[in-house]
Amino acid sequence: MENLSDELLIESYKKANELRLSYEFIQLMEEEMRRRSLMDYLSFPN
Repeated sequence: MENLSDELLIESYKKANELRLSYEFIQLMEEEMRRRSLMDYLSFPN
């Protein structure tokens, strides 16, 4: 995942949630986003 740009990681994370991919895969992306301090860039509809 280190090879993904920040933008691509965020978009991939959103798509993975939309497609309801495996919980473990989404957790891996969340860990990487936390490592990069990107969690604040996520916005989900209420």
